[in-house]
Amino acid sequence: MEITISTYKIMKQFPNEHTARIYLEKRRWKGHRVCPFCNSDKIQTRPVEGLYRCLFCTEEFTVRTGTIMERSHISLDKWIFAMYLIVTARKGISSLQISKELGITQKSAWFMLQRLREACDNKHTLKGIVEADECYIGGKESNKHASKKLKAGRGAIGKIAVLGMRERNGMVKALPIKSTNAEIIQTNIRETVAPGSTLCTDEHTSYRGMDEFNHLEVKHSAKEFVNGMAHTNGIESVWAVLKRGFYGTYHNFSTKHVRRYVNEFTFRCNEGGCKIPSMDRVDALFLKSIGKNLTYNKLIKHEV
Repeated sequence: MEITISTYKIMKQFPNEHTARIYLEKRRWKGHRVCPFCNSDKIQTRPVEGLYRCLFCTEEFTVRTGTIMERSHISLDKWIFAMYLIVTARKGISSLQISKELGITQKSAWFMLQRLREACDNKHTLKGIVEADECYIGGKESNKHASKKLKAGRGAIGKIAVLGMRERNGMVKALPIKSTNAEIIQTNIRETVAPGSTLCTDEHTSYRGMDEFNHLEVKHSAKEFVNGMAHTNGIESVWAVLKRGFYGTYHNFSTKHVRRYVNEFTFRCNEGGCKIPSMDRVDALFLKSIGKNLTYNKLIKHEV
C-alpha cells in the first residue's frame, strides 16, 4: 500500500457518492451488514441506493447511521476528502479552506470539521513511561485590540490551559483544564495514566504527591531539561505543533470548542502520523466516527 496518496488520486478514487458509499460500507461492515440499532444481520436492501432495513427491529439505516455523518446533506465523497485533508494537514486546515476545496459554504465546512474533531476523541489509558506537561494557548495581551484586552495582568491571563500526557514514543492524550492547580491536574492524570507508571514532569508543584506513580522531575527553572530518563521533550513536541496550528492556521480557539481542536492534533500524533499510509489514517478517523454524534444545536450551545 502507498504511504502517501495525492489529492489528485484520492479525487479519482472517489469521484462520486456511489464509490464513496461502497468504500465506507466495506470499512464499516466488512461485507456483512449489521443493523446499527439492534446488531441483527437480517438485513433487507431497499429500493433507494444505500438504504437498508432491519428485518428484526424494522429500522431503516444507511452507512451514515450512528456516525458523525448522520443526517448530513453533504455527499460521502466530500466527507472522505475532508477526512483526507484533516489527517494530512500537519498544522490543521481552516473551515474557509475546506469550503473552497469542497465547494460548500464556510458554515457547513465549520460544522463538518467540528464533527470530525468530535470523532478524534481519545479514551486510551497511558502506561509505562509517561510525560506530563501543561501549556497555555491564546494571543498575547500586548497584541490584542484595546477593546479585547482583559487588563488583568500578564503571562497566562486570557489564555486557555491545556494538560497533556504522552507515553514515551507512544500515545498522546490532552485536554483543556480550568486551572493548573494540584486537584485538577492530579485528577486528570489519575484518570488517564495507569498506576505504577513512571511519570516525568517539570518541577511544577501541582504534580507532587501522586504516590501511585514513580515520579521523576526535571528542573526547567535551573535550565535542566534532561535528567537521566526524565524529560518532557515528547509532550513539548506536541505543544510545538499545536501552537503552530493555532498561530498559523486557526488564529483563535474559543474556550467552548478548544477540546475538539486539541483532539484533532492528538489524533494526528496517535493515528495520523506521516509514516502511516494515508488511507489507513482516513479509515481510522472514519471508524472512530462510529458511535459519535454532534448536532448543530448542541455544538452552538454555551455548555458544550
